[in-house]
Amino acid sequence: MTYASFTSDIVYGDTQPIITPLITNEFTKEIRIVFHAGQSMKAHKTSFPITVMIVQGRIDFGVGEERYTLSAGDVVALEGNVVHDLNALEDSIVRLSLHKGDSVARVSGVLKL
Repeated sequence: MTYASFTSDIVYGDTQPIITPLITNEFTKEIRIVFHAGQSMKAHKTSFPITVMIVQGRIDFGVGEERYTLSAGDVVALEGNVVHDLNALEDSIVRLSLHKGDSVARVSGVLKL
């Protein structure tokens, strides 16, 4: 068994979201992304499908030209190669589930865009 908490030991970054891998196994990679209100991840995409869940807070989530306000408990799934972005409307915690072939390094690289 592997244990992790998306709501314990939260650290907010001063200038950008904080990305923390919580679980990695042969099936999935579960990542916590912590945003201060106003922080964002610019438009990006991955070759693999992803699932994004809002654990706490509210996120303005863009998919192509569409905008959605996601709140705690909301979950979205995207196929690979779909351009998306995230903007925190308030302090927020996001769960990102990656395909086993995707990498945490790629996600961290989005912050450098």
